[in-house]
Amino acid sequence: MGKSVKISAVIPARYGSTRFEGKPLALILGKPMVQYVYEGVCQSRLIDEVFIATDDQRIMEVVKSFGGKAVLTSPNHPTGTDRVAEVAQNLRAEIIVNVQGDEPLIKGRIIDQAIRPLLRDQELLVSTLMTRIEEVKDWLSPNIVKVVVNRENDALYFSRSPIPLPRDLNVERLLSNPSKGKEFLPKKVFKHIGVYVFRRKFLLRFSKMKPTPLEKLEKLEQLRALENGVRIKVIPVRYEPLCVDIPDDIRKVEEFLSSQSI
Repeated sequence: MGKSVKISAVIPARYGSTRFEGKPLALILGKPMVQYVYEGVCQSRLIDEVFIATDDQRIMEVVKSFGGKAVLTSPNHPTGTDRVAEVAQNLRAEIIVNVQGDEPLIKGRIIDQAIRPLLRDQELLVSTLMTRIEEVKDWLSPNIVKVVVNRENDALYFSRSPIPLPRDLNVERLLSNPSKGKEFLPKKVFKHIGVYVFRRKFLLRFSKMKPTPLEKLEKLEQLRALENGVRIKVIPVRYEPLCVDIPDDIRKVEEFLSSQSI
């Protein structure tokens, strides 16, 4: 399959957040975060059109102000994927890219690496990204999602736990002094990056599947696909995501961007 297929990207941007209300509109060096994400996705060489999927008129107006395309969606969606699926119902694209709205540093070239496997393999329904974990604190953190893959880079499992876990590792000792535990970090451990590329027909089917036991346990949607026997291709990339979950994360992103402009 060549690039003759149409590819659309949808960025879910919800206003209400228990940890950071109005997060998509939070200013980073004077520019709303949702604009950073939008512009990063627009750098893609493979994506034909980019939409912001939101439940709030304020976000709609801001997106229109910087020339972006926004779609008003239901406020009742439990997940960002459901919000993306609502928009995808009215799109003619064969491939839908779901880019998380809280990754202001995301770049089009990174997203393109997730898209290419679906262009090469017509049987593949979904792909995503991963990057090497370099810090023990990230490996141990339940807020960082880890992924283990087979030799073909198909996902075996996603987890909030540190996987793979060496049997003889003394985790309690490591937790007591994680800064000195880098030598215990397995050589190939990966964190998941929240970019998903779906074949549109599968996305619409996926959004209607019932949540599965492991998904509910780990609070990870992608496990729903694995539990239903769906293969997920996971592409390794060199990219360190700086996600914005709480207001203090804005400062970290600004410090990074300022350091890049020096």
